[in-house]
Amino acid sequence: MQAPKTRNSRRRVLLLPEDVESLRNYRDWQQAYAEELGDQYARRDLVFASTFGSPISPTNFLRRHFHPLLKKCGIKDGFTFHGLRHTHATLLLKQGVNPKIVQERLGHSSIKVTMDTYSHVLPDMQQQAINALKELFP
Repeated sequence: MQAPKTRNSRRRVLLLPEDVESLRNYRDWQQAYAEELGDQYARRDLVFASTFGSPISPTNFLRRHFHPLLKKCGIKDGFTFHGLRHTHATLLLKQGVNPKIVQERLGHSSIKVTMDTYSHVLPDMQQQAINALKELFP
């Protein structure tokens, strides 16, 4: 297991209630499974673990879980796990979420990093600004 890259890497991020519920259900299943295996299961307090409780190999995760899920969802080859992070940020910005909030969710050291990375979303945000002004001054 790797240490976080920066002090901002360890942070609280709010999740949708249904995602929290799914994680709780998974935790309950995992605890029952660990009880079933007894001493064969390494209790390391991991959210996602291998069959015997150890950290999941990135290669195994991609091959066994991530790539099949992408295929099932009709997402083309070449989409990376890190691409989920970029998609999350881009969708939030396109929905008008404050870039400072996006920066905090991503753990970027500054708003400049976020805005430099996601500047391709800015043209839509410019139009949103004009629409907001039109509402204020009809």
